[in-house]
Amino acid sequence: MGGAKGEEKPSGADDCCYQFGNKSAFDLKAPKKSPLALRMFVFAMTMLCGISICSMCMKQLGSDGWSRIVKIEVVEQPCNKSTVPPSEVQFVHYPQPIAYSREECKCNPVRFFAIISSQRSGSGWFETLLNSHVNVSSNGEIFSTKERRSNISSIIKTLDRVYNLDWNSSASKNECTAAVGFKWMLNQGLVANHVDVVDYFNQRGVSAIFLFRRNLLRQLVSQLANNHDRYLKQLNGTHKAHVHTKHEATILAKYKPRLNTTTLIWQLKQADEYTRDALENLKSTRHITIYYEDLILNRTKLFDVLDFLQVPRRKLVSRHVKIHTEPLSEHIENWDEVYSALNGTQYESFLNAADYII
Repeated sequence: MGGAKGEEKPSGADDCCYQFGNKSAFDLKAPKKSPLALRMFVFAMTMLCGISICSMCMKQLGSDGWSRIVKIEVVEQPCNKSTVPPSEVQFVHYPQPIAYSREECKCNPVRFFAIISSQRSGSGWFETLLNSHVNVSSNGEIFSTKERRSNISSIIKTLDRVYNLDWNSSASKNECTAAVGFKWMLNQGLVANHVDVVDYFNQRGVSAIFLFRRNLLRQLVSQLANNHDRYLKQLNGTHKAHVHTKHEATILAKYKPRLNTTTLIWQLKQADEYTRDALENLKSTRHITIYYEDLILNRTKLFDVLDFLQVPRRKLVSRHVKIHTEPLSEHIENWDEVYSALNGTQYESFLNAADYII
């Protein structure tokens, strides 16, 4: 029952296929009485040939090759930014923290901000108000530590951690944060590195909230009182820059500084120019400017800030209690001298300002 003369019979996996194709191997006329059996036999032989060929292919590919064939890679779809207006794209971010996953909030956009201010301008109170919002994380004075502001490289490294949501603080909302930032005082490396900071803010899409105080005389009184308590620690041996009870506020408010009227106008002028220069150097960033007095007298001004950050309007609260709530004449020891020194000058309005009303 051999093949044609001179034809070589294949071996291995091709043997079964060869036999199936060779008319002399099976007499196709014989099984006329049982066509079903023949069909079953042909089907079985076909399956055996297919399995044999696949087996040899898998051996040649190896396990790695086979896994490459059957592996289906799931590609994570990027967040949809089509709903963001073109003018806002630069300021919308989707951070991917190293320490944790944002999970279901990974496609919730995040805005970057920085509260730019100076000491005793109400920035601590203002920041607690922002942090009472469920989607806002403001991480305090991160550059109060000198090492973080020692050079621009340290500053940028710190900023990157904050805006990547890898900065851990009590204010961090983590997964569902919609706006993240911190408080930056002008004298904490900001003025000294303003050129590089502006470049960073504009490249990373960071918005600046300028918070300052109009009444520089009240700011000076607050600074002197704070410095006094820093050394005396009047509250059970503890210095507190901000207080949470009226009792604590009353204790700190008892101190009445005596101002040097000889240098007073020069001091006020220096503080005013310092702030103006800073605003001029930082004005090319996306920013909003607000004043402490406006927030005290009209709390709806806070909605302007929330709108600026593109977060939902909410009622904001703070546990901070204002320390100096009386007219300045009750908080300055040599009030008559101060009044005489400033009356009739460009700073005369500071004498009668009523920003102490809450």
